Amino acid sequence: MSKVLILEDEESIRSFIVINLKRNGFEVLEAADGNEALSKLTSVPDIDIALLDVMVPGIDGFEVCRRVRETNERIGIIFLTAKVQEQDKVYALSVGADDHVSKPFSPTELIARIQSLLRRVNVHREQSAKVSFHSGPFTLDLISKQFKRNGESVELTPTEFSLVQFFLEKENTPLSRDVLLDHVWGKEYMGDPKIVDVNIRRLRQKIENNPSEPEYLQTVWGHGYKWKGQGQ
Repeated sequence: MSKVLILEDEESIRSFIVINLKRNGFEVLEAADGNEALSKLTSVPDIDIALLDVMVPGIDGFEVCRRVRETNERIGIIFLTAKVQEQDKVYALSVGADDHVSKPFSPTELIARIQSLLRRVNVHREQSAKVSFHSGPFTLDLISKQFKRNGESVELTPTEFSLVQFFLEKENTPLSRDVLLDHVWGKEYMGDPKIVDVNIRRLRQKIENNPSEPEYLQTVWGHGYKWKGQGQ
């Protein structure tokens, strides 16, 4: 049974979400403020997904996400927010979120987003037929779930790990945003396709010497992106 933590200060909304999560077979932990959420996220190590509202008492959802990502890159994080400004969505992803759902949302949409993210989280944890990839200074190990550059670990979220794995599987092959969305987020993904670009920018910050002039994770203008391998 997958564990989901919900951070939401409005009890009526939180109860509505909890009921629907339990109906779909999830074990649910609740938090009404940012400090309570952080406490549970650090004391319960096997939480799979965190649903974070932004405007909550104490520290806000953005700060909860940022602090969690300092020590835990493997948990899936989805923001639940009434804010619709583009900068808020981008900021949520930049601090480590995997997805965002704008209020009001239907239970069906929320469950679909959670299940889609769970698949990425589980892929991040499970073994694969091919156990490692090597490209230039980078090594991706699918058993230990580690990504290294020159032997030094680079911490990746489940979504980032899935992206890097797909790029390495398709090294030197241009991949469109639609292909990346279908493979990493799933064909049923109903969110903003710009989530691809935000995750690419976040990856470049982690792996490139100069993120504004990427050497490895390159833009293919008018098409999408590719991982540039050796000899190309």
